[in-house]
Amino acid sequence: MSEKPTVLFVCVHNAGRSQMAAGFLRELGGGRVEVLSAGSEPKDQINPVAVQAMAEDGIDIQGQVPKVLTTDAVRESDVVITMGCGDACPIFPGKRYEDWKLDDPAGQGIDAVRPIRDEIRGRVESLLAELLPEARA
Repeated sequence: MSEKPTVLFVCVHNAGRSQMAAGFLRELGGGRVEVLSAGSEPKDQINPVAVQAMAEDGIDIQGQVPKVLTTDAVRESDVVITMGCGDACPIFPGKRYEDWKLDDPAGQGIDAVRPIRDEIRGRVESLLAELLPEARA
């Protein structure tokens, strides 16, 4: 893994789960981690309820734009976190892959999205502690 690890979050639409995870990692990583996110079938905008849920935690993801998953994005990454994109994610030897089973916030109200957001935050905090052990101190 490079000195500054690169993490790619992938979900189908790149409009909810992966954007929330990327927002947390950008914020909590404090510039010590390169953060990418993409989708196998990206939407045209971020889920507004995901934006609202993240804003409640003081993180602004409103300016993010869903991006299409590319082979280059996977190739550039040290860690690839998938969230329900199935076989659409290319596999490269030597990469660390994790599949996070998370409910999809699409079409959900804020009360349903908050627990998803909170679970993502916990997983990102654990990932960050593994990637940057010195951050635990």
